[in-house]
Amino acid sequence: QVQLVESGGGLVQPGGSLRLSCAASGNAFNTYTMGWYRQAPGKQRELVATITRGDSTNYADSVKGRFTISKDNAKHTVYLQMNSLKPEDTAVYYCNSRNFVGLDYWGQGTQVTVSS
Repeated sequence: QVQLVESGGGLVQPGGSLRLSCAASGNAFNTYTMGWYRQAPGKQRELVATITRGDSTNYADSVKGRFTISKDNAKHTVYLQMNSLKPEDTAVYYCNSRNFVGLDYWGQGTQVTVSS
């Protein structure tokens, strides 16, 4: 089992920035990728960004150049730096951990609202 706890969401004006954090605990030894997904009201959950054990990253086209995913292995924490936020970035953001056999773990989600 892997437990994931997100933090850092909130309300921000368009053009502003937020940094999300996701702390992992439990049996994270077999983690292959960690990432962030989001779900807006009435929409399906979608990938935002992922980072592999070897630090390879992948981003949704809609966030490329604005969001940066990173991780601190010593702290078992993954981050999502979000800059130049837009109203369409408003969603619940979920942290994800996937192990080498494809088993997914999810955090409880953190709300990000971009509004003036």
